[in-house]
Amino acid sequence: MSEYMDTPRQPAAPVDRDRLTRLLGSPDLAWLVDRVRRRMARDEPLTGPVTLTAPTAAQRAAVERLLGRAPGAGRALTVRLDAVDAVLRRSGVSPDGLGAAVTALTGPVARLADVREREERAWRDACAPLDDLIRTHRPELADWAERLRGDGLVRRLARTPRTAKSLLRDTAEALRRLPVEPAVSLPAFAAGTFGDAHALDDGTPLATLVLSGVRTLTGFPDGSGAEWRREAWASVGLLKDALASTVLALGLRGTLALEWAADAGEPAVLTLRQLTRHPPRTAPAVVHVCENPAVLAAAADTLGTACPPLVCLQGQPSAAALTLLRHLHGHGSTLRYHGDFDWGGLRIASALQCRVPWHPWRYTAADYRAAVAATPLARPLAGTPATAAWDPDLSAALTELGVRIEEETVLDYLLTDLGQ
Repeated sequence: MSEYMDTPRQPAAPVDRDRLTRLLGSPDLAWLVDRVRRRMARDEPLTGPVTLTAPTAAQRAAVERLLGRAPGAGRALTVRLDAVDAVLRRSGVSPDGLGAAVTALTGPVARLADVREREERAWRDACAPLDDLIRTHRPELADWAERLRGDGLVRRLARTPRTAKSLLRDTAEALRRLPVEPAVSLPAFAAGTFGDAHALDDGTPLATLVLSGVRTLTGFPDGSGAEWRREAWASVGLLKDALASTVLALGLRGTLALEWAADAGEPAVLTLRQLTRHPPRTAPAVVHVCENPAVLAAAADTLGTACPPLVCLQGQPSAAALTLLRHLHGHGSTLRYHGDFDWGGLRIASALQCRVPWHPWRYTAADYRAAVAATPLARPLAGTPATAAWDPDLSAALTELGVRIEEETVLDYLLTDLGQ
């Protein structure tokens, strides 16, 4: 440790405060004192030059009074700290030199190393709620907590150790209570846990950390967007917009509402709330899945009660759709999917495939080529190309032929399959 930071073995020599204030305490020397304090904080030696660019006449005059000689006449003002130290010792103003003088003038200097160590201890202490959670309730979250300590996310969200400890305490409390059975609304859970129905709203630091832990608890895949968050919350029994997220079904059974709809040959609108609270009790061997409601409506009109189980995504798969399809797949159903033959359709199909396995239903390159041959007035293909993992030749075929085939164009073939 540097000399000026050591705890002296003998009492420090007295500083002549009045003379020191007159000599070094001038506002025009504040820049010099500040440079010295910064060096002391970094445990750097108080030797060598320090330079002030564009000094004022008053600052030059103050240095002249301090050193007893005129400074250089250049555009910058340079002062050697060794010279200042010698003046202070020789004059008796500060027998222990420059470091002691600055400390007497401005107060103790905190070493940056000590400050950083205290700060690191505070950040480690902020993670105590995670340690308690892992020890008492969630040992499976140990690796997640370790990643959280190391990736800087908590520091970015909380900024200070005190805020971080409060944030992690709330995070631990939420994860301690999850999953919820039976499912409840996300605002109700937040109100009951934190006294604030908006505590887990999108974009809050708490929601970010709790969702991160939820993914580890459930193995839920990474993702983004409103539907992904809705589905992630639903995986632990927390329903976000549980009535707004829906999926269409025809010919599906397993609840009183589904039985009534199937017996009537009518489509059923299933909400995320229904599917998390009362999922179908039965799972058919095969479930056909389509992208567009027109297909399901035509199946209801044409086949009615004879239509086999059919689920419609209504575009991008919603949390309700994914919850239903995961449930059916998990109980043994084989899912057969068809969508539009265009780049948007391929992206929807890929998004679904990332979340639940399915087999193509007339949705391969061969099916596309046959549909193009039977549709002379097909519209041109537009947009950014996409891939099709279930049939790599499909993307190449779309690029080659350059036309789009919507589900409604091949409706007769789809209804024939469903009617067999």
